[in-house]
Amino acid sequence: MTGTEVKKKAIKVVVLLVLVVVVLCAGYVVTVLNWSYSKGERIGYVQKFSEKGWLCKTWEGELQMLPVPGAVPEKFMFSVRDTRVIGKINSSLGKKVSLSYEQHKGVPTSCFGESEYYSVDVKALE
Repeated sequence: MTGTEVKKKAIKVVVLLVLVVVVLCAGYVVTVLNWSYSKGERIGYVQKFSEKGWLCKTWEGELQMLPVPGAVPEKFMFSVRDTRVIGKINSSLGKKVSLSYEQHKGVPTSCFGESEYYSVDVKALE
């Protein structure tokens, strides 16, 4: 083998390794975003809902949950990726809502949302 053949083969191996790493990372992100760790509902009032971020714009919200009498109120931080849900939340601001969510652990970057809880639906209860 000549020196140029060795260089060409080395470049092919490096390109193949880079492609494998990119495909594995993309597969991981797709799996994490589509496979939920847990699901549930929270009831309360959306007291903060805004689009945030410098480069990756995400919708972030804060639900003031209804406490048991005598208990300290609790805040539930959530992210929204679905434009349909964004519209439903914006139209129900100031109303008591039931927020359905899915928890996605291990999301690699905040470009998909700052919270690991993603709202998938909201219903106004008033």
